[in-house]
Amino acid sequence: MAPTEDKPKALKDWFDRDAVRAIADQVAAASTAFERDVFERRAMRGLTRLEFGGRVQQIADALRASLPDDVPRALEILEDSLPPILPTTEEVTGGYRQWPIGQFIADHGLPHLEASFSAMIALTQRFSSEFAVRPFVERRAEETFARLLQLTEHESAHVRRWCSEGTRPRLPWGKKLHALVADPSPIWPILEALKDDPERYVQRSVANNLGDIAKDHRAAVVSRCAEWATPPCSEDRAWLVRHALRVPIKDGDPGALAIVGFSAPRRLEASFAVSPARVALGGEVRLVARLATTARQAQPLLVDYVVHYPRKRGETSPKVFKWTTLELPARGEITLEKRHAMRTTTIRALYPGLHRVELQVNGRRVAEVGFELSV
Repeated sequence: MAPTEDKPKALKDWFDRDAVRAIADQVAAASTAFERDVFERRAMRGLTRLEFGGRVQQIADALRASLPDDVPRALEILEDSLPPILPTTEEVTGGYRQWPIGQFIADHGLPHLEASFSAMIALTQRFSSEFAVRPFVERRAEETFARLLQLTEHESAHVRRWCSEGTRPRLPWGKKLHALVADPSPIWPILEALKDDPERYVQRSVANNLGDIAKDHRAAVVSRCAEWATPPCSEDRAWLVRHALRVPIKDGDPGALAIVGFSAPRRLEASFAVSPARVALGGEVRLVARLATTARQAQPLLVDYVVHYPRKRGETSPKVFKWTTLELPARGEITLEKRHAMRTTTIRALYPGLHRVELQVNGRRVAEVGFELSV
């Protein structure tokens, strides 16, 4: 067993000499014409000096140099070389060493739609083809969307998910699809076809695709989710809608909040306090909120808080933090307490000065306090 102090393997180090040899083994087993020595020599040349993307690209280029010049034949060999299909959707990273094969398809497959789609359908059942398909979405959009729409009925959940994941306008780690950022209408038929997919794995991708679209077309996503949430609405579809709207909900979008059952708070009185009034970097503040109502009916409340972080040049950056969901009784009151740490993280630098904190209930800012951070 490895010692507990060992650090996890860096992402780029997935692609090392062992990975190159493993890829060589699988391709050589699929083709006696594969020039293994050429592949290994080119793939390993300065590999350890490269970052993740550079390593994937170099291995893909080495495959191109050692496979037949005929691209459809090369794609056929790569498809035949793939390991067994992943048995469950929980093992999506198990085939990470196949990443350079997806890069090969992206780099060389565009003129060969049939062979490329055959290879991508096979690859996505072992790892993922979400990055490989993006040049096709970008440059052969009509044909690609037609094929993906047909594949939303594929028996494999991996393939169905790929239809959504590969068309996300702002896929993490993937090239932004500017045409879909501007006009996401080609994606809607795919998402409509998948909105009631039985696999949570696919549902999550549909929700994430909607989340991407909402960054540029929030009203359209809220409207579509409102349609999907109209009764009768299955529990799975309701989950998908909530997941898709998580950012608009945190931002207090009234339409999104209404879809998940939160309307403007009725006859609400709110008080908000923070202590201490001054805190040093690395410390924490205590937030206390009191909510009371004179309304004659109980009401569901979604309680968040918004910290306005000072930035380097004097402006502020608001960040919404989830607090709790509760039901406020008729003519009732409740007191909530929360501790918020003021520590620098890898995604947020902290600067001294006044930090405003707003209490947000069902999307409405109902009270405000502030504290000073010193460093």
